[in-house]
Order: sequence, then C-alpha cells, then structure tokens
Amino acid sequence: MMTTTLRLHRVSRAARAALVVASLFGTATLNAQTARSASGQPLRNASLAARVAHVKKLLRSTPLVDSHNDLPWAMREDANAPLDVDAYDLNKPTKGMTDIARLRAGMVGGQFWSVYIPGEIRDSGYARVQLEQIDIARRVIARYPKDLKWSLTAADVRAAHKAGKIGSLLGMEGGHAIENSLGALRAYYDLGARYMTLTHNVTLDWADAANDKPQHFGLSTFVKEVVREMNRLGMLVDLSHVSPGTMSDALDVSEAPVIFSHSAARGITDVPRNVPDSILARLPKNGGVVMMTFVPGFTSQKVADYGNVITAIRDSIAKAHPNDNDAQFKAIAAWRQSHPTPQATISDVADHMDHIKKIAGAKHIGIGGDYDGITETVVGLEDVSKYPDLLAELVKRGWTDAELRDVAGENVLRALSRAEVVSARLRKQRPASTKTIRQLDMMRAFNR
Repeated sequence: MMTTTLRLHRVSRAARAALVVASLFGTATLNAQTARSASGQPLRNASLAARVAHVKKLLRSTPLVDSHNDLPWAMREDANAPLDVDAYDLNKPTKGMTDIARLRAGMVGGQFWSVYIPGEIRDSGYARVQLEQIDIARRVIARYPKDLKWSLTAADVRAAHKAGKIGSLLGMEGGHAIENSLGALRAYYDLGARYMTLTHNVTLDWADAANDKPQHFGLSTFVKEVVREMNRLGMLVDLSHVSPGTMSDALDVSEAPVIFSHSAARGITDVPRNVPDSILARLPKNGGVVMMTFVPGFTSQKVADYGNVITAIRDSIAKAHPNDNDAQFKAIAAWRQSHPTPQATISDVADHMDHIKKIAGAKHIGIGGDYDGITETVVGLEDVSKYPDLLAELVKRGWTDAELRDVAGENVLRALSRAEVVSARLRKQRPASTKTIRQLDMMRAFNR
C-alpha cells in the first residue's frame, strides 16, 4: 500500500505511470486470488459442498497443520486401556475426536501432538509424566507409518504431506515440565518437542498463567533466559495459557516468531485465556501466529457467560454447604432446567478469525483445534474431519485462496522455518545457557 509520505507531485510522469500499472497489477492479482468456482464465479454464495470441494483442492497442495491435539493424554486416561497405544486403535472409529479415517477426511497434512501434563501433579514428578507422554506420542507415530510421519522441521512436514502422510511433531503444553532446568528444556527438544507453552493453568516459579494469581506481573529474569534458550534451540515459544504481561514480555525478548497454540481473540470473547487486541497488534512485527482454537467457552461469549454463572452457583453453594457436592449438583441442575445450554457455532469461530485478521492480518492466523482435550465441541466442528468446513466458512466471508492457504498451514510453517533460521544463527553466536533460576532470581532481587 502506498503511504502519504510518497510525494507524487515530485515523481516523473514515467514513474507515475509505473506506479499506476503496479497498483492495477496488485488489484488484479488480489482479485485472481479470490475463491472461484469452476465456472469462474466467486464462491461466496455457493453451496457448502461447492466451497468444501474448493477448499479440499487447495489442501492437496498446501498442508493443513493443526497445532494442538491432545490425543496422547486421551490415550493415557482411557478407561478401558490406559497408556495402551495398541488398544486405542486409530485404524478404527474411536470414542474420541481423532482417528485415521477422520484425519484423512479433514485433509490434515501436519499435526503437533500435544504432550500435555497437568500442572497439579507436582508430587508425582513432572519430568516422569512428561517423558511418559512423549513416549506415548512417539509410539503412536511409529505405529501408523502409512499415515503418520515423524517430523522435526517445517521441511519435514512438507515432505510428509507431499508423500501423502501427516507430518507429526510434538508440542509441550506447560513449562512446569522442565522443573526450572534449562538442561531439561534441551533434553525435551532433543526428544522432539518443537514448541513449549510457557505455562498451563498454574503460575510457575518464573511465569504467570492467565487463569491463576499473578506473581511476577510479566516475565521473571529466568523465563527471559528460557525464551532465549528456546530461540537458540529452534523451539517455538507458545503463549497460550499465559497472562497478558507474560505475552508482552515474551514478545519483547523473543527473536523468533511466537505462537499461541490454541487460543482465540479476547476482543470477541472476553475470557482470560484469549489474546488481547494489544498483543494481536504486535504480531506483525514478531511474525507470530494465533492458532485458532475450537473451545466453546473461548469462542462464544454466551457459552463463557453461561459457564461463569454455573461457577458462581457452585461457589455459593460450596460456601454455604462445604463438602456437600450433592447440594452443588442439585442447584446447578435446577438452574440448567430453566436455562438451556447455549452452543458455539462455526460462525463464532470464523468471527474470531475475522477479528484477528482485522488487527494482525491474515498472515498471523492458524488452526489449533484442541481436539481430544475438550469435552464439548463447536457445532460444525465436532472432530478432526471438519477442518474443510471451517475454511469453507471463510470462503463464504470472502477470504482469498492465498489467505486460506496461509491460515491452513503456511503461516505456522513459516513461523517454524523462521525459528529454525534464528536457531542456526544463535547457535553460532552463543553456547547453551547454564544459568539457573536461583542465580537469576538472586540477581533480580539484588537489582531491585
């Protein structure tokens, strides 16, 4: 876009003509990118089937990459055969939201399998459980070689997609797993983790979570070192679950693009887990990507408000009748009878994507469904087979083919590729950090 700083009256006639031609060419290019039917007509008003068919055609050459699927935890918690990768057969329809047939129907080309562990298992040992989850995910990938391909880089994902397989990467959800150790962080990277969410729902010794009481009001000195070391390794910094202060400080420090592996826009649904507009506005400079999640309570204000009322009822009854779970259940059930549960829709999800596009641009949006990590789903996005339907909704709203490709997978792969480039440079510039949280916190306290 031309700016007001360009003084056309001082430009030669030839230069002016060149600018006009360039402008017209840009307009023509944009128009050519608009999703069109076989007849050449725009698809905005076409049937869902026609729009889905168009999307699937695009996804044959562009890998659709989802940044967050909790299948490994679903396998761990399976009531019939916990931790048993063989028993949880993905070649058959599963009771969850993910299996091979539905991944194929959804035209998934790349998947970050979340190796999530809760932040409330301190006594059990974070590291042990984290290693177990990595083990589950890696065994899943190895068990289905015709469909899943172990991947470590953006190029690996593209190669897997070209070969007709789903490039499979690992994403750690929660920095509590490193147990305040940069050595542990490096070990997890060596085991295949290519992003780490700085926190989950629990504030750490070094970072504030969105849904917990703040302690650091941004980044501690140690977490800045964690971000720097992640940049050096080539591990994406994931800012889902963290407080706005932590988001802001991470953007100040990170030399590589950040991601939000499963978040939505706070400007549409006002909940702590979503990304404020002030943070969205900073993404173009950083190159970061918000991977749009499908959590109903994050995508619909009505669903969020409904949940807040239920929480208030539960808290009120618990205060009046401590340890009386039956009383809480009866009170909530009575209220639900006269207040039907609202539902989030695929249109709600698209509203968030429109909002992020307006503030940050289409280059900063991706997909992070959180399938098998949620108990309720968005209407129209019930499982991993439904991704084309979401992109078809964007076609209806006038998104171009180039924007659809970006959202589907190009944006997050670009972020990962850039992180790899930054890593190659930083590894030449500095060695692995041996700093500890004690050293840095003592320094922080001294400098106050």
